[in-house]
Amino acid sequence: MMIIAFASCADYLETEKYFKDRMSIEKAFKQRNYAENWLAHAYSFLANENADVCNKNDSWHNFADDIYTGDWSDLYKKFKNGEYDESALQSSWSACYKGIRQASEFILNIDVNEEMTEEEITDCKGQARFLRAYYYWLLLRKYGPVPVIPADDGMIDYTLSYNEIALPRNTYDECVDYITTELVQAAKELRPDREAMNIARPTRGAALAARAKVLLYAASPLVNGNQDEYANLLVDDKGKRLLSDSYDEGKWAKAAAAARDVMELGKYQIYVAHYRDFGNNDFPKTIVPPYHPEFSGKDWPSGWRNIDPFASYRALFDGELSASTNPELIFSRVQNGTAGQSGGLQWMVVHMLPRAANGWNTFGITQKQCDAYYMHDGRDIPGKDKEMGRGDGSERVTGYVTPDDVNAGRYIPLLEGTSLQYANREPRFYASVAYNGSLWTLSAATVPEHRNYRSWYYRGSPDGYSNTDHWLRTGIGCKKYVHPYDTYENATLTQIRTKTEPAIRYAEILLIYAEALNELDGSYQIPSWDGSREYTVHRDITEMKKGILPIRLRAGLPDFEPGVYAGKDEFRKKLKRERQIELMAEGHRYYDLRRWKDAPIEEVLPVYGCNTVMTAEQRDLFHTPVVVSSIPTTFSDKMWFWPISKTELKRNSRLTQNPGWQSYD
Repeated sequence: MMIIAFASCADYLETEKYFKDRMSIEKAFKQRNYAENWLAHAYSFLANENADVCNKNDSWHNFADDIYTGDWSDLYKKFKNGEYDESALQSSWSACYKGIRQASEFILNIDVNEEMTEEEITDCKGQARFLRAYYYWLLLRKYGPVPVIPADDGMIDYTLSYNEIALPRNTYDECVDYITTELVQAAKELRPDREAMNIARPTRGAALAARAKVLLYAASPLVNGNQDEYANLLVDDKGKRLLSDSYDEGKWAKAAAAARDVMELGKYQIYVAHYRDFGNNDFPKTIVPPYHPEFSGKDWPSGWRNIDPFASYRALFDGELSASTNPELIFSRVQNGTAGQSGGLQWMVVHMLPRAANGWNTFGITQKQCDAYYMHDGRDIPGKDKEMGRGDGSERVTGYVTPDDVNAGRYIPLLEGTSLQYANREPRFYASVAYNGSLWTLSAATVPEHRNYRSWYYRGSPDGYSNTDHWLRTGIGCKKYVHPYDTYENATLTQIRTKTEPAIRYAEILLIYAEALNELDGSYQIPSWDGSREYTVHRDITEMKKGILPIRLRAGLPDFEPGVYAGKDEFRKKLKRERQIELMAEGHRYYDLRRWKDAPIEEVLPVYGCNTVMTAEQRDLFHTPVVVSSIPTTFSDKMWFWPISKTELKRNSRLTQNPGWQSYD
């Protein structure tokens, strides 16, 4: 049997729990049930600490400068301050390598199966190959370059000592080459579609989409020509640099072509909900975007006349749209919840819900993220980032919604007493942000007074500042993933709709395409994934619009002005902001800030929010942003990648630690 040098010998035989009589590997793989059990176990390591989008504790990478958690403050502060040590939050390393070993054994042995058809064997092999590549991707994204274990061309003798089987870290580019090569092979083996019962299994599109993600990261500044001191210190046991020291623009072209491969499948599309000319609190009437001469009079996908931008975005996350009916979903673990309170999107919703729903009222949004959302006509909000010293000199809007405003239908969906700072914002804002005075319909609540509940975050209010953990440190909440019928009233998850994890969705692929094209100066000929055609890849504004414009039109926002497309720098700023908004709370921002090398700037800025110690009688002061000192902000070089545990360093004598963290001595 192949051995993974980074787990204990007892772990290597874990799969034998499926085989009560300790049958041989060959005998086990001849039978369908045993082979399927083996593959199912390979999937099991994708959950919990290896989920892309999950609740606190399992997925701390879901918290950057955009969202935060107010409870478990000590662990959260240690994570944000880089004060965790080499033994903290390390379960993903061993889980990934266990999954890699499990998948490798399956690939090596499944061909002997006597009960599966040739097509079934090929597809199952593709699933295992995808899993193996994806585990390496999760390791690479978190820890940087890792050892790639020989698998298909021979097996390591597990009777040898650790020193004899020790393996060094491969370079970042070597890891990328291996992962992307495996994903191409997986794409050839995998089915193009899945029936509803198997929707969590990867398809050809999932393999190609994962490949595009990997290539985007490989092209990014952190690992593409990085000459910083940190990059010079990140070496293997022979002193060889693990990050490329020379910039290669062609890597951006490969990323663009990989995204194009997914687009050319013709299988995925941006999800849109139809226009509604009537509604209620749960599913309101469509808020029509301001008139625009180019887009208001055209149907989707050329405009927004026949769609509901708010409902289009909200349904992707709140459970209204199932995984099997979501044309935008490319890869998902689907139900990624765990029995404990640490994992799963349903538990994330519990942390977002207000106290009236028996929610924990602790996951919030920073003022920076709140300001990132556009006005409904595509302009910046007045006073954006003013307190951070990088605004445009404008002042924040003052005043509040009056009864006359409500009666006249102004500022929909804001209700009486809400700050006008939150008026006339883009639909994604209202689908994601629980601003002071926002409405939670909670229509499934059994207590009548809990329905159509408004959260006020003033001190003295039920959801405001208190001596418990159950209050929002910025006075700004998060309601992405929350369905109008969700409630935690009975302290069980039965009244919270199942959420589908958006590990990879088509909107991300389009954004990858636009970002990669923007970075090109030259023109490149890149073959498609299967070699059936060749793409000419260069900085083409028409092609860039194919990536960015559908995202904005779905949100009811107009295209950028021509000047934005004219230069790399301006478009790059807009692209980064679009990712910040569109992909908020989907596990991207933490890694985006690092791959762009923006973390030393964005992660150290003070976190601003409402002045939560102010009461309703001091509402003007409440809505004047202040520094939230309880949410830490810092960044040091050691935080580019996570530390490798001393246990793993002890087991593998050739394994080197990431700079800034302690090594095993």
